Amino acid sequence: MGYREITLNLPTDYTEEELRKRIEKELSIKELTYQIEHKSLDARQRNNIHWLVQVGIISHELAGGEPIGSPSLDIPYSDRKEKAVVVGSGPAGFFSAFALQKAGISTTLIERGSEVNKRTEGIRKFETGGAFNPASNYAFGEGGAGTFSDGKLTSRTKHISKEKHFMLSSYIHAGAPKEISYLAHPHLGSDNLGSIVKRLREDFLNSGGRALFETLLEGLKVNNGRVCAAITASGPIEADYFVIAPGHSAYETYRMLMRAGVRFRAKPFAIGCRIEHPQELINIAQWGRESLPGVKAAEYRLTSKGDGNLPVYTFCMCPGGVVVPATAYENTNIVNGMSRYKRNEKFANAACVCGISLDKLLGKEIEPLEALDWLEALEESFYRYSNGYAAPFCSIDNFINSEMPAKIVESSYPLGLKPAPLWELLPPEVSNSLREGLKDFTKKIKGFETGTIMGLESKTSSPIQVQREKNGCCSGFENLYMAGEGSGYSGGIISSGSDGIRAAMNIIGSIS
Repeated sequence: MGYREITLNLPTDYTEEELRKRIEKELSIKELTYQIEHKSLDARQRNNIHWLVQVGIISHELAGGEPIGSPSLDIPYSDRKEKAVVVGSGPAGFFSAFALQKAGISTTLIERGSEVNKRTEGIRKFETGGAFNPASNYAFGEGGAGTFSDGKLTSRTKHISKEKHFMLSSYIHAGAPKEISYLAHPHLGSDNLGSIVKRLREDFLNSGGRALFETLLEGLKVNNGRVCAAITASGPIEADYFVIAPGHSAYETYRMLMRAGVRFRAKPFAIGCRIEHPQELINIAQWGRESLPGVKAAEYRLTSKGDGNLPVYTFCMCPGGVVVPATAYENTNIVNGMSRYKRNEKFANAACVCGISLDKLLGKEIEPLEALDWLEALEESFYRYSNGYAAPFCSIDNFINSEMPAKIVESSYPLGLKPAPLWELLPPEVSNSLREGLKDFTKKIKGFETGTIMGLESKTSSPIQVQREKNGCCSGFENLYMAGEGSGYSGGIISSGSDGIRAAMNIIGSIS
């Protein structure tokens, strides 16, 4: 048997039969098996938008070559006596716990929010006029904030190929489409994520792990730099190792960790708003047509240096998606975006944010606790403006020209819009930079200025970062690790999950 890899240009709506015929023609062979290794959309020329498909072919009609296997994560199993507690069931927490359990370390996973079915019901009730549920919302609950997002699986973090492969294989085993292993920009979709995280939990439990929901970490019992137990409302949970993966929204957990002696530093982050357009407008701007067979919806990624001093960029673009009330606490008002797998909703949305340093913004050196207080106060101010969860809004053109909107517009946001001078609700330096960035973006996407800008987007990353050693331990501790977005070292599903896996592998390596 021989092996060959080739890259083909294929129409956006190609079929498997057409792909096979192209392979046969390209290599002049008839008997073969193939596997797609990589697939990306080439939309540089509107009159020739096509897929670039890299295919690995095995055939007795080919000479030489052999497949290059994916890098695999080696988790050495042993019947161990050690115990671990992992806090947080987002990608960092779950995959850390999963790896630890696979290594034979008896692991308890605790999550402040509800299991995914109960969480989904809590969100449904909230969005249809019910009360905010602190245990079942877009920020907290099984799977973390990523469960109700687009489920993007891209990452710019380097040297995580083994961890990424472990995650993707686990997702596919739990029901994710196999295409996530080869698409250039794979995503799971919020409608798939609920069942996927549930099956992942079942895999974890079947391997001997324990999961406790609606179990808030309230404190740590520490003795001479060693954590002895996690303190919860249900009582202490003793263990030999602890991994904290709270996500970027758990402010009281941050403050508790500070009181327990965990060291943090303030770091740059980003704030802004969410922008929304009809998806057809984006499709026409990017493709020159309202739809493209074989492709779900057009995307964009925009950056601007402008002359507003702060860098402005779009983030977490959700094609064919919806804007959601992502508040973590009852008295705050925050928005985010999500897409279902088919990306076939009427609107497209994305965060439009400025990168900021609070030291520069406030003209003094900011302590980690001050950074939390500052951001929390901003989130609360948007709640006070709306007197609830309606999203303050105006058009992008309104924002650029500092004009109040004349009327309520159609939007995917479920809790209503409230006309607002958004430029006054944000810090002046942020508003000025956003204004210049938005002006720049109107030159890049035709009709961009007609879109809506709404709410506060404040969860691009954590405003603080834990201080940790080369082995991943929190500085000053022997057995305490902090991972994922809440650590300040990663962002997004893949990089956060990989960070959690590395914490687990550091623990495993220290006791092997």
